[in-house]
Amino acid sequence: MYDLLITNGTVVDGTGTDRRQADIAITDGVIVAVGSDLDGEAAEVIDATGLLVTPGFVDVHTHYDGQVTWDETLEPTSLHGVTTLVMGNCGVGFAPVRPGSESWLVQLMEGVEDIPGAALSEGIDWDWETFPEYLDSLDKRQWSVDVGTQIPHGSVRAYVMGERGAKNEDASPEEIEAMAEIVQEAIAAGALGVSTSRTIGHRAMDGEPVPGTFAAEDELFAMGRALRDGGGGVFELAPAGAAGLDLVAPMKEVDWMRRLSAETGQPVTFAMLQVPAAPDLWREQMDASLAAVDEGAQLHPQVAGRPFGVLIGFDTGHPFMLRPSYQAIGDLPIAERIVELRKPEVKAAILSEENGEGKGLINEGIAMLAAGMLDSLYVLGDPPDYEPTPDRSVAGLAEVAGVSPEEAAYDAFCAEGGKALLMLPLYNYVDSNHDVIREQLTHPQAVVGLGDGGAHCGLICDASLPTTMIAHWTRDRSRGEQLPLEWVVRKQTKDTAALFGMTDRGTIEVGQRADLNVIDHDRIALRTPELVHDLPAGGRRLIQTAEGYVATIVAGQVTRREGEDTGARPGRLVRGRR
Repeated sequence: MYDLLITNGTVVDGTGTDRRQADIAITDGVIVAVGSDLDGEAAEVIDATGLLVTPGFVDVHTHYDGQVTWDETLEPTSLHGVTTLVMGNCGVGFAPVRPGSESWLVQLMEGVEDIPGAALSEGIDWDWETFPEYLDSLDKRQWSVDVGTQIPHGSVRAYVMGERGAKNEDASPEEIEAMAEIVQEAIAAGALGVSTSRTIGHRAMDGEPVPGTFAAEDELFAMGRALRDGGGGVFELAPAGAAGLDLVAPMKEVDWMRRLSAETGQPVTFAMLQVPAAPDLWREQMDASLAAVDEGAQLHPQVAGRPFGVLIGFDTGHPFMLRPSYQAIGDLPIAERIVELRKPEVKAAILSEENGEGKGLINEGIAMLAAGMLDSLYVLGDPPDYEPTPDRSVAGLAEVAGVSPEEAAYDAFCAEGGKALLMLPLYNYVDSNHDVIREQLTHPQAVVGLGDGGAHCGLICDASLPTTMIAHWTRDRSRGEQLPLEWVVRKQTKDTAALFGMTDRGTIEVGQRADLNVIDHDRIALRTPELVHDLPAGGRRLIQTAEGYVATIVAGQVTRREGEDTGARPGRLVRGRR
């Protein structure tokens, strides 16, 4: 008598081998049999005839560090076939924390990851100080997915050094030793790794870069050795990028990462994007990562399956939001606002005006940026097109319609009842005619990530990347060569799980954790993101749903049917390597 039996499915098992027809039997949250015409009864049977059955997706780059304390569903990541997520990325998080400094960590997360500070302040129940206490707090909770976390350098540095650490002053040998002790203790308690940020654009609300941005090698290597000595894990970072014509810093980053990994024997994964200032630099970094393998290093560039940028719309940020005639109606509900916006006289007034004063908000800065990049601003559409051709740009639409780019943009924003979104790719799409993303994905050392689930709430919704990987890269792509389904499944199941030492999941094999997706491959598709205000304190975020996930299963329990939450909460904290 099985708990769950999935019959007649087309099994893509996560190992990269060819798909096959098979049944899957599950008992006590574990796969107990895989084969044809399995004997035995089950408490529940899912007929997967004509459907794919894959392992659950493992998303290694999220920022739910605060949301896990109040939200059991962890959307939008859980909407896209993800059954295990890893948070604590980019050097920011909420433990360890000195009593009284909680608000500073909130402001750090708000500044770096654009998570509403009011939502974090209201939602988080601070019942920890040390990182092991944070893990113990999470251990009491349950979710629709499994959760693992890394210990963030920013929190550790501020905990040890106080104001000096927050302002990125040099650490003394004693302070470095104290930080290493905290990291080792965290890894021993179950942290999956340690993370840091070297990216100058990652700043707290007070404008200060993330603590550790300029940390010297002795500090970085001390954390790496502590990672090893605590039991091992991943060293994750957002590296220093190219600034102007300075191409030296990024390659220096690869050099110390190579030496750190070779010395400690631990994998290092770092964000990898094509940047406009140096559109070919990423190839040099990826080639260096591959060459480092011969020296015993494990460097894994973390890449995205689509352009990396922001979404622009009337409810997020747009080029007209600072114009007086728009500001006069900007607070109206979108249904009322669009009626006004479609009036010829209102349109003419807005298009003729200069910008008024702003309030210094993030979306205002993005709006100003978009106004100067109309040739790189693309209509997203429904279903969304994340690999648009130049004719879908605002400039392309303007040329066809015989109007100015500004007017074309205005008309595009008014589509879909005023809820239309346009995509501004800031990275990975410097030249839309090049196949950069496919080349990154297929690099031997690359790992799929950078979804940023839980972060950049009002500007980005890349938590849907797992669905893009399945729908776009294995079925819909027409601009270039697609990717094999078996390969794509492995990249976001076995490979991502193995990187973080979670070898008890990621494949459909006897003895493995029963985390699975049943997918209608013909039907799987993304819907356009929508802005909602469902975070604590009315905080806003973009949510993107998908069609075609017939069932998502975590530890043998169906957590979603046709994308709808079932109420099952089998997800638990994942502690350490499995």
